[in-house]
Amino acid sequence: MGSTPGGQRPPRILHLHSSFNLGGKEARAVRLMNLWGGRLRHSILNGFSEQSGARAAIDPAVDVDFPQAPALTGRMRLGRFRALARFMAGYDLVLSYNWGAMDGVMAHRLFSPFMRLPPIIHHEDGFNEDEIAGLKPRRNRYRRVALGSAHALVVPSTVLRGIARDIWRQPERRLHFIPNGISLDAYAQPPAPDAIPGLVRAPGKLLVGTLAGLRPVKNIRRLVRAVAPLRDRLQLVIVGDGADRAAILAEAAALGMDDLHMAGFLPDPHRFVGLFDIFALSSDSEQFPIALVEAMAAGLPAVSTDVGDVMAMVAPENRPLIVPVTDEAVFSAALKRLADDAALRRRLGMANREKAFAHYGEPAMVDAYARLYGEALVRPSLLR
Repeated sequence: MGSTPGGQRPPRILHLHSSFNLGGKEARAVRLMNLWGGRLRHSILNGFSEQSGARAAIDPAVDVDFPQAPALTGRMRLGRFRALARFMAGYDLVLSYNWGAMDGVMAHRLFSPFMRLPPIIHHEDGFNEDEIAGLKPRRNRYRRVALGSAHALVVPSTVLRGIARDIWRQPERRLHFIPNGISLDAYAQPPAPDAIPGLVRAPGKLLVGTLAGLRPVKNIRRLVRAVAPLRDRLQLVIVGDGADRAAILAEAAALGMDDLHMAGFLPDPHRFVGLFDIFALSSDSEQFPIALVEAMAAGLPAVSTDVGDVMAMVAPENRPLIVPVTDEAVFSAALKRLADDAALRRRLGMANREKAFAHYGEPAMVDAYARLYGEALVRPSLLR
């Protein structure tokens, strides 16, 4: 089992994920697990076991398992909630993520008065396609009730902080705003030319790249349609896996994009993001996308839909290229503007890099999580 530097056994942490493909929340969770190494033991409850691409990014030295557990989602039966609460009782801290884990939070709320349950910290990073048009009132009410026993609610964006305070009615004492950060030093070295397996760069074309789970909310097909009119000058590279892969390939084929490269999941974005000439983000919904921070740290200009905190995240010079969500023609025009102007690409890339290095470093994020988790475990110096 091992022990922590103080001689005590490592606390057992239960993570509640509705899926565990490598998106923003998973990348952050895995990064923290890897940084803290043997000081914690982890169990990951994954609601959809077939969606587990982030598992490959966990350091082999980390003590982690994927136990059989009660269903995290399903019909609202008291017995299922009771079973979830009993399962939690074997851990020292529960970390839950997004709406898909909210039944776990509700189980804690219902049974913590009657069972000795560990503290639970909930993390909200954004919304799926079913809440793009607006938050669902029923879910808002459910969150308000479920979060009543939470030790903390963590959000990474100012938009989510406002929603949590004003719509979910969370008190300031429970609400923790922790912006995402990355290891900036990793972006000091240029990437190797072959860092993206199988990529054959089309002669005379610029690379437009994106990093995303291939889910409807990421709307990669929008990006395909925006690049298509410029396919004689731009080559699209998509890094990520998910259920939308076949639909994306079909869209590209219908539009005559014969050099689209779908790289699948790749760990360690610092090894390859710098190969892109332009970074693009086409999501219907985001909050504080880590992929954008990674692209900025690599010195890339960005074209993105105006979602979440994106407009505030990029350097001021890049903001004219943050476009309305529904206007694909404007998205395509922004890509063309960058394709036409190498000096603009360099200038925006440098400005984004400076912004990333000034504001989005990893140490502040890691320290904030170390303080919060250590406090919940009543071992404040454990992770610092």
